[in-house]
Amino acid sequence: MPSRLGHSGSRPGSSRPPARRGGSQPKRRTTGTPAGPARTRGSRNLTGRAAVVLLVLGALIVSYAQSLRVWFDQHQQITALQQEIRDREKRVDQLNDEITRWDDDAYVRAQARQRLGWVMPGEVGYRVIGADGKPVGAPPAPSGPADPQADEQQQPTWYTKLWGSVEGAGKPATPATKPAAKPTPKPILTPSPKAGR
Repeated sequence: MPSRLGHSGSRPGSSRPPARRGGSQPKRRTTGTPAGPARTRGSRNLTGRAAVVLLVLGALIVSYAQSLRVWFDQHQQITALQQEIRDREKRVDQLNDEITRWDDDAYVRAQARQRLGWVMPGEVGYRVIGADGKPVGAPPAPSGPADPQADEQQQPTWYTKLWGSVEGAGKPATPATKPAAKPTPKPILTPSPKAGR
C-alpha cells in the first residue's frame, strides 16, 4: 500500500522542507554583499515617482500660496467691513433715538437752557465767569467756521495746490541775491604844485 506521506516521508501541508538523506542541511552560498533586502528595479522607480510627486506638490503649494494670502486678506477686510456696518447701524439707532427726543418739548427746553443759556420768561439767569474771562461750563465754540466758503479760503484744496505747482513750474527761478560788494574807494585827486605856479 502506497504511503500518503509523500516522497520524503513528510506530511502534506507541513512547512518543514523535506530532509535529505544523510541528515545534513544544505549549505547556503555567501557572497561579499551584506545581508538585507535586495533593491529591485521597481523600488528605484517608486523613489523617482515619489520625488516627482513631491516636486509637483511643492509647485502647487507655491502657486496657490499667493491666492491663499489674498483670500485671507479679503476675509479680514470683509470681517472689518461687517464690524463697521454693525457700528454704523448702532450709530443710526442712536441718532434715531435723538430725533425722537427732539419731539418732546421738555427736551427742547432743557437743550435750550444747556446749550444756549436761555431762560424762561420771569426767570433770572446767572453765568459764572472764570479767571480767563470765559464762562464756566459753557459749551465749546464750534471748531470750524460755519461758512464753507470761508473754510475753502483758509484751506486750499488739492487741485488748487496742484495748479499752483504747475504755474510755479512755468516761471523761471529767481536768482539768489548776491551780497552787496563793498564799494571801492575812489582815489582823491590832488592838484600838483606845478600846476598852481
